[in-house]
Amino acid sequence: MPPISASDALIAATRFGFAPRGDLAAIGRDPRGWVLGQLAKPAAPLPGNLPSAASMVTAEFEMRRDERDKDDGAKRDFDARVKAVYLAEIAARIDAAVASDTPLLERLTYFWSNHFTVSILRPAIRGFAAAFEREAIRPYVTGRFSDMLLAATRHPAMLLYLDNAISVGPGSPAGRRGGKGLNENLGRELLELHTLGVDGGYTQADVEALARILTGWSVARLNEPDPGRFRFRPFVHEPGAKLLRGKTYAEAGEAEGQAALLDLARHPATSRHIALKLARHFISDEPRRDSVERIARVFRDSGGDLRQVTAAVVREDAAWSSPFAKVRTPQEMLIAACCVGGFTPPPEMLVNSLRALDQMPFFAPCRVGGFTPPPEMLVNSLRVLDQMPFFAPSPAGWPDNAASWVSPEAVLRRAQWCQAYAERMPDPPDPAALAAAAFGEALPEETMQAIRLAPSRRAGLALLFASPQFQRR
Repeated sequence: MPPISASDALIAATRFGFAPRGDLAAIGRDPRGWVLGQLAKPAAPLPGNLPSAASMVTAEFEMRRDERDKDDGAKRDFDARVKAVYLAEIAARIDAAVASDTPLLERLTYFWSNHFTVSILRPAIRGFAAAFEREAIRPYVTGRFSDMLLAATRHPAMLLYLDNAISVGPGSPAGRRGGKGLNENLGRELLELHTLGVDGGYTQADVEALARILTGWSVARLNEPDPGRFRFRPFVHEPGAKLLRGKTYAEAGEAEGQAALLDLARHPATSRHIALKLARHFISDEPRRDSVERIARVFRDSGGDLRQVTAAVVREDAAWSSPFAKVRTPQEMLIAACCVGGFTPPPEMLVNSLRALDQMPFFAPCRVGGFTPPPEMLVNSLRVLDQMPFFAPSPAGWPDNAASWVSPEAVLRRAQWCQAYAERMPDPPDPAALAAAAFGEALPEETMQAIRLAPSRRAGLALLFASPQFQRR
């Protein structure tokens, strides 16, 4: 049987957005222009009342102080605040993904947030992992990679998640007094995950050198100015010159780390590593080598200008030649269902949905069609789907290949979620009309026929959401 064809408009809406929102005809006038035009626009702002990371770090420190002072209610009150903040953050995050007129920028925010993963599996950052995305990722998705790298590395969520805030140079004044020593976590992940890549040619000596360079990069405590924000601590910084990747960095305090990160951002291995990840995310699990090389060249030639690099991805013919090449992650499936299905679930349901789908993001309601299911449904949804926001299993983030998301158990959970989602819609739309509007001629006739012959609208919608075409992008 020949492969199912899909219009460029559908590819634009699904590969570089989350799903069509009744706008395929408008996109179809210039699909590539529709995608590229978003790169010239600012990202949709999130609500201004979401708390800063600094304020939540400070609240965490205050809770620990009060616990030491035998205040039994301190942790309970803080836990309630963290839950409320998490729900508000997820609501804002997913609402932006569903409603934004620049869905590509939302996709880029998710991509780069996953690249620079911080995970609430480390409870110390649970109150401000989402603020990390708002503060260190979202503002930079069309800026320079080096600026995002610096912002992510200096952010309190990253410094606490990877333990750099407690790393002490052995030769520093603090190190000579004994106590905690050098922590290599941040140095290793910067080289392996964030810049050069696992095949980038670095050594264990480079990991140690970068860790020494970054000693002193920490977070201000309650008794210091600007608590909860980045603070450089000279008395724990390892003195002397350091040799990283064949280059000597003279003693310069905080500036050593800034110089080292800039050099790593400009390294050819970093351009290849980033190009491969972008091509794998937007084109296919196994992107063509020539596509990766062209994207990497733009990265190098532009000095890591992510607007130009993303445009290079969009301009790759391979991005438009193989529809439905990528399996949606649970988060993407849930957001796509919100875009297409007219369902506005509350945060708790979303969270449990994604947890269930194995990709827990952050709590957030989707705004599309005016249906607001009860909180338990969203919570159970994300739990069933096993992808709770900001709960990635490791600093490597969520996987970006089909094999990680299509085990028999995961496929069954997806199908069950699609059915539950459709069954809870109080005023479901005509599934055949919705399928035609969302997919045009891309759905096989047998799928359309099954949707038309379904015993109810909800059953037809469940078939649509569970169809192979809806599960892919």
